[in-house]
Amino acid sequence: MFAYIIRRLWQMLPTMLGVVLLLFVLFNWVGGDPAYLLAGKMADADSIANIRRQLGVDQPYYVQLWIFIKQIASFDFGLSWATGEPVAELIVTRLGPSLAVLAPLTVLETGIGIALALAVAFVRGSLTDRALMLACTVGMSISILVYIIVCQYGLAYRLGWFPVQGWGGWRYAVLPILIGLAVSLAPTLRLFRSFVLDEVGQDYVRTARAKGLSERRVMWVHVLRNAAIPILTHVMSNLPALFIGAFLLERFFGIPGIGREVILAVERSDFPVIKAITVYVAVATMVFNLLTDLLYQAVDPRVKLA
Repeated sequence: MFAYIIRRLWQMLPTMLGVVLLLFVLFNWVGGDPAYLLAGKMADADSIANIRRQLGVDQPYYVQLWIFIKQIASFDFGLSWATGEPVAELIVTRLGPSLAVLAPLTVLETGIGIALALAVAFVRGSLTDRALMLACTVGMSISILVYIIVCQYGLAYRLGWFPVQGWGGWRYAVLPILIGLAVSLAPTLRLFRSFVLDEVGQDYVRTARAKGLSERRVMWVHVLRNAAIPILTHVMSNLPALFIGAFLLERFFGIPGIGREVILAVERSDFPVIKAITVYVAVATMVFNLLTDLLYQAVDPRVKLA
């Protein structure tokens, strides 16, 4: 196990180097000169040259690349161009609100999705199954903006059940969590249902039934254990992207999270924040992929890590 982890960590280095080179090319050759963005339209040549010197973009490209690598290694991306805050500190402060929404949302979505997928598998092909899949299709056809606007106006503004906007703890997180659950549960249920039905038709399920095991035990023990592998893959691979993907919820509800910060950084051309979040998401993706492989073996010891 330890040797496998070390080998996987070593294999992450080329991937991380590719991410670093891609970011460096995009921000230094494609993104334009940041000095002009910070100086404004009316700045003179001396002001622009001074800003270039402060940012270090007047250095040769190999020097700038080495500075970028040192920033990644030390997790110190300097100061935000828009607010002047340390980028690492800014991201840490935005992480809490994002987790307050996304952690319970992920747990509820996964738990309810698995329970409903197993329940639907009991009645597969029936009218209940078809009606539920039809409801999922209709739910997936509605934009998240519709959910946000209708719930924000009806449940928060008109009925006063939830705060309309702002952030101050769990009370402000409930409505965004419910909206996120309403949006994500339909595709999750359809996907998990397909995973479960793929296992229901396997030979080991017919063998378990032939041995006289109850349908409940067959589904909750044998089928779920094997369906857990693709379910884990789906959940773990989506975790890093959730922080960015929740930007609409964070923007409309005024939640000071990572997704909202990404949108603000793009609007302000705040390159240090954009680069830092991109690097963090890339690292999180590789780490979660490693954790997924380790969880495979925890769920099913028959899985061999190669």
